[in-house]
Amino acid sequence: MPTSATEPAASALAQVRAWLRVAPLSALAELACRAGYLARGFIYLSIGIMAVAAALDLTPKAQGSRGVLEAWAHWPFGVVLLWLAGLGLYAFAGWRLLQSVFDADRQGDSLRAIGSRLGQAVSGVVYGALGVSVFGLIDTLEDLTETDDQAQTRQAVAMVLGLPGGELLIAAAGLFILGAGLGNIIQVFGRDFCKPLACDAVIGRWAPWVGRAGYLGRGVAFLPVGALMLAAGLKTRSQEATGIGGALQMMEGQPHGDALMTTVALGLIAFGVFAFIEARYRRIAVDGVLGR
Repeated sequence: MPTSATEPAASALAQVRAWLRVAPLSALAELACRAGYLARGFIYLSIGIMAVAAALDLTPKAQGSRGVLEAWAHWPFGVVLLWLAGLGLYAFAGWRLLQSVFDADRQGDSLRAIGSRLGQAVSGVVYGALGVSVFGLIDTLEDLTETDDQAQTRQAVAMVLGLPGGELLIAAAGLFILGAGLGNIIQVFGRDFCKPLACDAVIGRWAPWVGRAGYLGRGVAFLPVGALMLAAGLKTRSQEATGIGGALQMMEGQPHGDALMTTVALGLIAFGVFAFIEARYRRIAVDGVLGR
């Protein structure tokens, strides 16, 4: 007898319901973490698509995460999308908390593991702050004008530079972003992208290549962001700072800039797609941290 197209979905829903009955806390936590990967993927996918569109002169300029979130506000059901994105970003920040503080991935306490967990902690703060900004956008939708991602970055940097020792904080942030960019590029050659995935052999053959392309694209995009942030701290000039959107736009101004920006943008799209793969197949061990 032919299998109905709705049967796999019904079976998956039944499994989720049974899971929620047996271990409700860990089930809800894992579902939230997977929603966080979806939100992360959608943001990077949007950044990459808008950058490709800018390279093709279909939109005025590339945008960073804040810029694409503001762009979503103008879509049909944009407020609903922003709510889902904001909740997803909070969920992803919570997953980073479980990874960094409670070692949900069982990385251990080696020097390399501690470095990885520190990076996850910073990532959690960044995504949590982005989630806060999403709900700030929802509160001020009627005041939205044309997005200026670079201006927002420079305003934040100027505020920090006004604090005692602010230039050192900005320079340290620049060094951290540079390190994150280099770390992403190094992972392309040294990381087993299939190891944390519980997937079949077919997906296991092509998913790592998507991950490598994604981490390479994000790493290359982070390098100018970190370098300019470092320059802003050393020169005490907020005008030097920019975000991913500004870095992509700067690439476009270089020789063969459209091709360069498009290549990096395709890498960011791949990063977003890999986040979708992680949302579905990543092993997320919350039982040992939260119990049932």
